[in-house]
Amino acid sequence: MAERADPSQVPADYETDAGDRHDQLRLWLRLLSCTFLVENEIRTRLAQSFDTTLPRFDLMAQLDRVPEGLTMSALSARLMVSNGNTTGIVERLVAEGLVRRTVSDTDRRSTSVSLTAKGRAAFKTMAAQHEAWIRELFGELEPAQTKRLLSLLGAAKEAVRTSLATPRPAAAPRRRKRAKA
Repeated sequence: MAERADPSQVPADYETDAGDRHDQLRLWLRLLSCTFLVENEIRTRLAQSFDTTLPRFDLMAQLDRVPEGLTMSALSARLMVSNGNTTGIVERLVAEGLVRRTVSDTDRRSTSVSLTAKGRAAFKTMAAQHEAWIRELFGELEPAQTKRLLSLLGAAKEAVRTSLATPRPAAAPRRRKRAKA
């Protein structure tokens, strides 16, 4: 798997570009940078404290939200990954007794996945620690700053959704260059 670039390593002069010509791009890079920093720290702490990975934690978090379980397709959709990625994680969690698979009574092709009692207890411990880590990482922000950021990021999310819902003109077809004989 290719290693992701660290967006926190944007050149310093890029941040001080005059005018707002590139503000949307700088916003995107700042969001990526924050995500990268927090995600890497959480990955490290999950591995050190619980010998687990962020994808496993995320999968268990989705199952914790739906105690009756989710189909593999629904779980993959919630995690925004392929069914193949989800299947591998689920198989390992089943082997550890943290997750169970149940075949549907009405459709034998459909499998539901849910946390076991052991999985729910393990996740509860990890989730409490995860929340403490997040509080620590964002601890320098004042409560009013946090509320303001939540509001602004909500507006940003809506702006992106609106942009995605707006029909765009069809792109002009690309012309192929003819090979030289």
